[in-house]
Amino acid sequence: MSGDSDDAELLALLEDDYAREILAATSAQPMSAERLSQHCDASDSTIYRRVDRLKTHDLIDEQTQFDPDGHHYSVYVSRLESVTVTFDDGEYRVELERRQPAEEDPADRFTRMWQDL
Repeated sequence: MSGDSDDAELLALLEDDYAREILAATSAQPMSAERLSQHCDASDSTIYRRVDRLKTHDLIDEQTQFDPDGHHYSVYVSRLESVTVTFDDGEYRVELERRQPAEEDPADRFTRMWQDL
């Protein structure tokens, strides 16, 4: 990437306190939106907006988690490993290192395929 609007949008997202807190928390363990809301002391709508923006930039994955009682819900996992911003010759470059996505559970794959129908 070189200093274009995508880089500026990404840097603006990473400047956001809630986005950084979500990335930090979900780098330690998968977390639901409700748990993130409590952890970040933010409203559910704030969390969902940040999660959507993080997903747009492929910085967070959404996974389905099942309860023993048969219910399921989404949890989020950070994919961001590191960010490097380099300034050189009057320009800047943003480089991201992402974790490999976790292998998709067959039940998650089935649920996703069913929802896509």
